[in-house]
Amino acid sequence: MLNLPFRIRTSGEVARLTAADWRARLSGPPEAALPWLAGSAAAGHADAQVTLGQWLLAGHGLPPDPGRAFAWFKLAAHAGHGDAANMTGRCYENGWGTRADARAAAFWYTVAAERGSDWGMYNLATALALGRGIGADRAQALAWLRRAAGLGHAKSLNLLGGFHEDGWEVEPDPAQAFDCYRQAAHGGDFRGQFNYARMLALRGRLPEARTWIARVPQTATAAFRQRMLAFLRDAPQPALRALYAEAAAAADISSRGSQPSA
Repeated sequence: MLNLPFRIRTSGEVARLTAADWRARLSGPPEAALPWLAGSAAAGHADAQVTLGQWLLAGHGLPPDPGRAFAWFKLAAHAGHGDAANMTGRCYENGWGTRADARAAAFWYTVAAERGSDWGMYNLATALALGRGIGADRAQALAWLRRAAGLGHAKSLNLLGGFHEDGWEVEPDPAQAFDCYRQAAHGGDFRGQFNYARMLALRGRLPEARTWIARVPQTATAAFRQRMLAFLRDAPQPALRALYAEAAAAADISSRGSQPSA
């Protein structure tokens, strides 16, 4: 599983690194950190195994290798690492380095959630809400979202806002939904930013809404940007249509910024 194109540092060398040494290496060029990271992973350190898996998945400092990334995630997951269990679930959900398997994904999200991973809680709640790989159970989904939101998980806060806005397993509560979206937006979730801007506009707070809607395209996927623009352009409420120009301009800037230069 190693066979990496550099000399892997030995477990003895890795053991001599202090926490400050690790921070310095991981914050520097990936090529300089990889021999140490791989050495730590080979020595059985689960955090290093997860980080190496993420780098392999993203092609950070070395060619992308989803199969090897999946192997590292699963190794750390079997050692009891919560975030590794979540990443194992992500691999099964998306077919990264293994065949897509919604049931296996739900299993590993459950393991991750029970180990305290906020991402695991969010992904399990999503699977439960949609009945994807596991029996649909919105009440359980809500319970996991509340736990993850209590840990400050921005995406969970946004989804929890949707439960309160739409009355899933709770009485509709626009004020509670607004507060969840506000926290999600400040936490950096682009869907939370969109929902917060939407509710600000409907409350007549257009200057604030324009500020937040302009932030959405900075981190949103291209598909979400397109859905957002269509929603705002065709919205029956004038306050939402008033956000379209701002959102379109911000989306255009973000789209041009993500294109490779000639």
